[in-house]
Amino acid sequence: MVEMELIPALEIGWLNGWILLVILYLIFGILLLTFPKDVRARLYEYDRSRWSKKQRIFYVMGRASVLVCLVLIIFTPLKIGFIVFIPGIILFVLGLAGFITALLNFKNTPPDQPVTRGLYRISRHPQILSLFIASLGICIAIGSWLVLLILIISSLFLHFRDIAEEKACLEQYGESYSAYMKRVPRYLLIKTHMKEEGENVKKY
Repeated sequence: MVEMELIPALEIGWLNGWILLVILYLIFGILLLTFPKDVRARLYEYDRSRWSKKQRIFYVMGRASVLVCLVLIIFTPLKIGFIVFIPGIILFVLGLAGFITALLNFKNTPPDQPVTRGLYRISRHPQILSLFIASLGICIAIGSWLVLLILIISSLFLHFRDIAEEKACLEQYGESYSAYMKRVPRYLLIKTHMKEEGENVKKY
């Protein structure tokens, strides 16, 4: 039996990857409804006016790649009964748990302080990292190399959004966020720190 396929066989079905997407976004939506309005605004209504042209272009390309990825997941059957389904579901659950935890860490941080507690102690972008892990699990659970490749490409494009957000946090929180960047990796393992102009990043 074939485990992972390059191009999935698309079909409309009840046991497709959309089930996992519904679980993910339903939990996310329920959580958002419990958040105060100012927390929801802080979560997504950040200033994009100072983004560079490259950041804007890559952000749009990343969002477009995500849309393609979502459509393929919706119409691709889950590999139930195949070995890949088990590690896929495990990664999905781990990513979902991390995403929920990171959101609660964000909610419980005062608005005048950078978020540095909980999962933010090991990653500056635990929400993004957790969503990637959950999405990676879905790609494996449906057994598609193509969807996995598109997921990676979209993550590379959206990486520039993360850099722009860090620059905004530096401008808002100053030295406290700069010190935080020196302590905690952007994603995992590799530490990076922005120079003062906010565009260039160096590893140390």
